[in-house]
Amino acid sequence: MSPTLTFALAGNPNSGKTTLFNSLTGARQHVGNYPGVTVEKREGRLRAAGRDMILVDLPGMYSLTAYSADERAARSFLVEEKPSCVIDVLDAGTLERGLYLTVQLLELGAPVVLALNMMDEVRRRGCKLDAGLLARLLGVPVVETVARLGEGTDALVRQALEFAKSRRGHWRPLELSYGPDVDRALGAMAARIEADRFLTDRFPARWLALKYLEADEDVMALGRGRGPTARFLEQAAAALARHIRDTSDTYPEAVISDYRYGFIAALLRRGVLQRADSPDRIALSDAVDRVLTHAVAGPVIMLAVLFCMFQLTFLASRYPMDWLEAGFAWLGEAAGAALPDGLLRSLVVSGVIAGVGGVLGFVPLICVMFFLLSCLEDLGYTARMAYMLDRVFRAFGLHGASVMPFIISGGIPGGCAVPGVMAARTLRSPKERLATILSAPFMACGAKIPVYLLLIAAFFPEHPGLVMFAVTVASWAAALCVAKLWRATVIAGHSTPFLMELPPYRLPTLRGLAIHTGERAWQYIKKAGTIVLAISVVMWAAMTFPGLPPERLADFEADRAALAAERRALPDDVAAAAARASLDARLGALDNRQAEEALRRSLAGRLGVALEGLSRLAGFDWRVNIALFGGLAAKEVVVSTLGTAYDLGEASPEAPQALSERLAADPRFTPAVALALMAFTILYAPCFVTVAVMARETDWTWAAFAVVANTALGFAVAVAVFQIARIW
Repeated sequence: MSPTLTFALAGNPNSGKTTLFNSLTGARQHVGNYPGVTVEKREGRLRAAGRDMILVDLPGMYSLTAYSADERAARSFLVEEKPSCVIDVLDAGTLERGLYLTVQLLELGAPVVLALNMMDEVRRRGCKLDAGLLARLLGVPVVETVARLGEGTDALVRQALEFAKSRRGHWRPLELSYGPDVDRALGAMAARIEADRFLTDRFPARWLALKYLEADEDVMALGRGRGPTARFLEQAAAALARHIRDTSDTYPEAVISDYRYGFIAALLRRGVLQRADSPDRIALSDAVDRVLTHAVAGPVIMLAVLFCMFQLTFLASRYPMDWLEAGFAWLGEAAGAALPDGLLRSLVVSGVIAGVGGVLGFVPLICVMFFLLSCLEDLGYTARMAYMLDRVFRAFGLHGASVMPFIISGGIPGGCAVPGVMAARTLRSPKERLATILSAPFMACGAKIPVYLLLIAAFFPEHPGLVMFAVTVASWAAALCVAKLWRATVIAGHSTPFLMELPPYRLPTLRGLAIHTGERAWQYIKKAGTIVLAISVVMWAAMTFPGLPPERLADFEADRAALAAERRALPDDVAAAAARASLDARLGALDNRQAEEALRRSLAGRLGVALEGLSRLAGFDWRVNIALFGGLAAKEVVVSTLGTAYDLGEASPEAPQALSERLAADPRFTPAVALALMAFTILYAPCFVTVAVMARETDWTWAAFAVVANTALGFAVAVAVFQIARIW
């Protein structure tokens, strides 16, 4: 049986690498972490020509010079695992930039197959790209692809498989000339490396020498403590750096980079790329960007786009949400009628249906929002948002690259703080990275959306899109202001410059939008059916036990029996109808009083009541306190816990009323309380999964700081909002 081959998928960000990975592997994917680091590792399986293959999607990178955690993980995988073949995905429209990574892969000696992706856009621009000539010049297979349409993917796999078989695991480094000074130093250093067998089990000798000349700290750290060879290499690199500085006023890394780009330019001039007849013609993307990224018009258009997205989201999801809500109401009634009175009925109706149903009721809205967000991402507009927000971020002590972690965390509502925190790995400055990690959880993530939607439906139903837009803007403002506070105090330091790529605009495909929307919606549903369900049951138990003592139960039963006897004594005629209705109302009020007292005496109720003296400053009663405590586990639980609390506090769970209507009918729950609760939800401690990831990305000290500081800050802001709103 033939051994399984391992292919690595490499490429620049926005080259279509992950789209190609999804196209090739489909559902046969596995996500984990690279050994020893927290960078996500995506693996998939495919089969072609009777061979099983493992495809590893490396993090996006521009070069093999490891600056970020992503780049270090990618390079480490290539060096340590030595895959059978590296499929290098290039955006064919930006060939020169993409080939820089290709040259470095070839210098490492890896068997490389080039995938010239997005060829449809190259043809649309009137350019011609000779893939065959490029293959002959580089000595590697080159395949034209359009990953989003699946074009060329089968040929790519066949070429990669054949090339891997022909190389049989042998790595053959490409040797470029970097001019007489650098070449002389490289030769001496490579000879010493080979003679002493210095790290040659891991790196090619010439490539290792290049890393010393480029002052690669990771590689140099591996060599330190390994005897005189390491000292010789460092001294040789330092001597060349002094010579180049004295003679050319530059440094070795710049010289090496210039020669690589010179090699690439020579390739392209050989006829590999023939541009359109009008080389000065402004591409459509550039023309559109002049408007959409304009200093004044750009932000205005961005705000208008977000506002329209929210309005369309609420408009399109209104009726499906009503149908789903009615379905859960019917389910609650059916379960209440089918089950006998007791703990089991309370668990099913109040714990499961009221809890999970309150979260799942927002699935239609979440789907619409995810669909529209995927449209913006696939169009390339979210990258423009990051570009425009860079100036703002620098003013608050952050880096322009912090924009994407914010957006992923819920800058456009519907994200998640967990991948947002992990996305901060791309920041090279430790202080900017830490500030980004601490402030990203303030965004309107998918877990917070149900809380906002519930409060909007209850207290601001006339303008739902406008209020949701205001919440999003408030989330951004909170994140930036808190980041500025931390950068001015506990993580002070200078901001570093920002450079990013604006991908060309592309029309999204319906298939791609459906896949992205389906994946995110399923994650939301799965979370509601697992984590939220488990926490809902736990919160139900905490709000049910230990229950009323026997003597109080006896008092309520006695009062109920007295009222029932008084009702039976009334004549069954029209004249006594008013008296019967009054007694029925008193019986209902008695049931409600018993349910509320039982909830107050429960474990969760006692905690909520104990905190009420302080939380009243923000307008929060004991039920809200219980819900917010549950929200520490997952923010969706705020909704499910309120649903459970109000069901347990009512006497007739078998005839449930929409939670938003119950909140609006509660005289203690005013619009001022709703605004304060929104403010607190934006700011208070992240969910426990996010806290765990923050600890893994930094340490537990900063994770604990986020929990305590965010909650204290959130409460202070909530008190201010409530007091001001109550006066108005």
